[in-house]
Amino acid sequence: MFRSGFDCGKYLEAQKKAILDRIGSVEGRLYLEFGGKLLYDYHAARVLPGYDPNAKLRLLHELSDNAEILVCIHAGDIERRRLRGDFGITYDVDALKLIDELRSNGLQVSSVVVTRYTGQPAAESFMKGLSRRGVKVCAHPPTRGYPSDVDRIASEEGYGRNPYIPCTKPLVIVTGPGPGSGKLATSLSQIYHEHMLGCQAGYAKFESFPVWNLPLDHPVNAAYEAATADIDDFNMIDPFHLEATGIQAVNYNRDVEAFPLLQRIYEKITGRTILYSSPTEMGVNRIADGITDDGAIREAAEQELIRRYFRYRCEYMTGLVENTTVAKAESLLSQYGLTPEKRSVVIPAREEKATAAGPAPQGAALELPDGTIVRGRTSSLMTASSALVLNASKVLAGLPREMNLLSPGTISSIARLKSSVLGTNSPELDLEEVLIALSVSAMTSPAADLAMKTLSMFRNCDAHLTSLPRSGDGSGLRKLGINVTSDPGYPSGNLWVGLTG
Repeated sequence: MFRSGFDCGKYLEAQKKAILDRIGSVEGRLYLEFGGKLLYDYHAARVLPGYDPNAKLRLLHELSDNAEILVCIHAGDIERRRLRGDFGITYDVDALKLIDELRSNGLQVSSVVVTRYTGQPAAESFMKGLSRRGVKVCAHPPTRGYPSDVDRIASEEGYGRNPYIPCTKPLVIVTGPGPGSGKLATSLSQIYHEHMLGCQAGYAKFESFPVWNLPLDHPVNAAYEAATADIDDFNMIDPFHLEATGIQAVNYNRDVEAFPLLQRIYEKITGRTILYSSPTEMGVNRIADGITDDGAIREAAEQELIRRYFRYRCEYMTGLVENTTVAKAESLLSQYGLTPEKRSVVIPAREEKATAAGPAPQGAALELPDGTIVRGRTSSLMTASSALVLNASKVLAGLPREMNLLSPGTISSIARLKSSVLGTNSPELDLEEVLIALSVSAMTSPAADLAMKTLSMFRNCDAHLTSLPRSGDGSGLRKLGINVTSDPGYPSGNLWVGLTG
């Protein structure tokens, strides 16, 4: 059941003021690195109930007259087709989606920077495609001498090899589709070229997590650690901030480890000492100002720890992460006294699987906004996800459970198409197919029309499946905005069906 614990308006007001204050404290142009996700930050929305997933976009709207944007993406992420798990899309596609969203909201994207480019074929194709569609794009090779040879880094052989991106606004937002995209290197490269042109420029970082002024062991900070377990990030007390101020502040290992190097590079480039005595001071983070109910966000963050545990177990099954990542998630659950079954939809889904028939039984459960648990299971007609969403829509619409929203003839016709024409060896309807069938049925069936009108109510609901979803199920659940987890393993022993449906 949803329980708000965060005032997004109050947070944005404090965050905007902090950024404007930071612009005023820096001589010349400010390069502000946006850590985390600029758009659709569903992690933040899950651990801070009440947070708008597009809060950063709203903030940029208010700063748009004075801001422009650089989008960074690591060439290696393009080459290995790295996935953004919450959308099921690759990082290069996410970068295109990001540019479209920014442009549609009247925000200026000055250039796309492909970082650590060494001629990767997929990255080259990506750049050609962008350039031919009128998007400015440039490539930055790996920085010579990085990280130890500061003299070379801050020279024509280092950052000097990168093309300079002309900027005109006092604030330059440097963002990217995920961690490791090269945002810091791009910012420092730009500062180097600004200095060579006789201009002043500074750097700061906008990072939502970890939250520096919450306790180290606060579940919100633990949830961030769980979210980055696959890249081995961990939270720690910022030793530089403690030494400079005597105050404990939470940061994470990569920023703490990089800070002395950042200091040296900045001083070598500009001949001046950087403004900040610690990575915490370098950051601009007012998340804590928006918290209105600490108990609510603690509970939400603990649920996120459980979600991450299930996600990593499934990613281990599919070969995306190693067992060390799973072990990290298990350790965090143990640390906070949590079990997977504390997620309310897990046990009902497993109970439903026990009643499912067929060679690939699967159970599913979903918690509605009022706390009601609805169940679904596989049948010869449809997958567990399909049955689950139809059952839940009937509950929300006040329709009888035994009512058929789709006629048996419609289902049979689609199943025949799949098996006889399309050659699918699993004719049961997945969720995307059921949603299309439901929308068609809504034209002639008042009950189907009522069910269709409930679909927007599924956003942010929690669901669990007893095995990995097929492609059409997973995509349908994501598009409905459902926070879904699953037990590891496939509903079928058939490898192709197990992966794609």
